[in-house]
Amino acid sequence: MAQIRLDKLLANRTPHSRSDVKSILKNGAVQVDGMTECDGSRKIDPDVQEVTLYGKKLVGQSHVCFLVNKPQGCICATEDRMHKTVLDLLPAELRVKGLFPAGRLDADSTGLVLLTDDGDLAHRMLAPKSHVPKYYLVRLKKPCRAGDIKRLADGLQLGDGTQCMPAEARPLEGRGNYVLICLHEGKYHQVKRMFAALSNHVESLHRVAVGGMILPEKLPFGAHVEVLHKDVENMLKAGNFDAIYERIMTNFSSYSINEGREV
Repeated sequence: MAQIRLDKLLANRTPHSRSDVKSILKNGAVQVDGMTECDGSRKIDPDVQEVTLYGKKLVGQSHVCFLVNKPQGCICATEDRMHKTVLDLLPAELRVKGLFPAGRLDADSTGLVLLTDDGDLAHRMLAPKSHVPKYYLVRLKKPCRAGDIKRLADGLQLGDGTQCMPAEARPLEGRGNYVLICLHEGKYHQVKRMFAALSNHVESLHRVAVGGMILPEKLPFGAHVEVLHKDVENMLKAGNFDAIYERIMTNFSSYSINEGREV
């Protein structure tokens, strides 16, 4: 990353304003590579140098990325007067300026949502031409039949005539009406509309993976983990349906979506 003024970095990576940053620097609360720094005009490389504020390492370097396990009732927005947002799942000190959800889940859906301030990464993930796969664990009202799997694989047409790309799906053996489905696009309410076109109904929907990035089994609803820079590219990989299916089967109780409430 190119060098950046220390005061600008602090203003970008913390909830503090530029005027607040001046006072913070003056009070000796900032260290660069272990040495107190009061000069906000000093240029540093945040990818190489460590910056701490009040003894805590500054969140992220060039960009930040968090994976959250979204509970029901939480919306994918940066702010809302009526509802809790996915940004509210992070402690205040992690909500850097420009942070937003890269992609959406309905309020009643749960699972993996990525929060980042990296617009380029979000574009690469969400651009239709990228076809980054997204994997969902779905509980249906009725069993998913072999004919339904074939229609999904052939490219299903929705009730309004919208044509969907081919989607891979497989029922979870011995797990009732659960099915794992992989999409390579993101139409409005797509999973629900696809199964409605198959005369079925989605009772709950839990996103378990994006690309090669899988939701950790033990991550509770409402919790988060930071995605390290070296792992960011995993989100742009194709993923492996068989491997994700086996992981869900092995750790089914950890991926329970019956409630989806924050713990």
